[in-house]
Amino acid sequence: MSNRWIDITLPLSKEIAVWPGDTPFSFEVVHTKQQTGSVNIGQITASVHTGTHADAPFHFNNSADTIEKLNINNYIGAAKVVDVTGLDLIGREELEGFHLDGTKRLLLKTKKVTNVEQFPSSIPLLREDIGKFLQEKGIFLLGLDIPSVDDIESKELPIHHTLYQHGVNIIENLYLQDVAEGEYELIALPLKIVGADGSPVRAVLRSL
Repeated sequence: MSNRWIDITLPLSKEIAVWPGDTPFSFEVVHTKQQTGSVNIGQITASVHTGTHADAPFHFNNSADTIEKLNINNYIGAAKVVDVTGLDLIGREELEGFHLDGTKRLLLKTKKVTNVEQFPSSIPLLREDIGKFLQEKGIFLLGLDIPSVDDIESKELPIHHTLYQHGVNIIENLYLQDVAEGEYELIALPLKIVGADGSPVRAVLRSL
């Protein structure tokens, strides 16, 4: 068993693909050490949904919790990585084939290769029964290696809503390319941004 932590976070740079129409990521040193006499000071501009991030329910429900109100314990602890590569639809029928008893945090690996610089033209779709299924299993966190739990063209966001209704938190855009199926310890804490609809996370795994 290795105690090595595995970084499953997409790197943030000007090359990272963002949701079409969203704010491009940028970082710049706005005050140099030469200017200040002591330190460099950097500035970032980005959507809170850039790269690997947690969604707050407020993202899709105006009356729901913002990111700083979510239980941070949901983002730390034992997690299971399941490989569903090649599946176009993922729901109860597909996940019943995996041993998920006792799982609390489920990470779905949907693809073999991640292109950080290209926004996908299509992604695997989650079935609307997934929220109830995960709740029945006692799973309260779902992470995926795609930019949304819903279809890219969706405006109604039925999967976001069913996950919320069944007590399941969401992490999107994980980097699972080099991660094997198995049991892990996960840390993926969102920033405490008051009033925010989401937050970048630094997600890491360690084999159990």
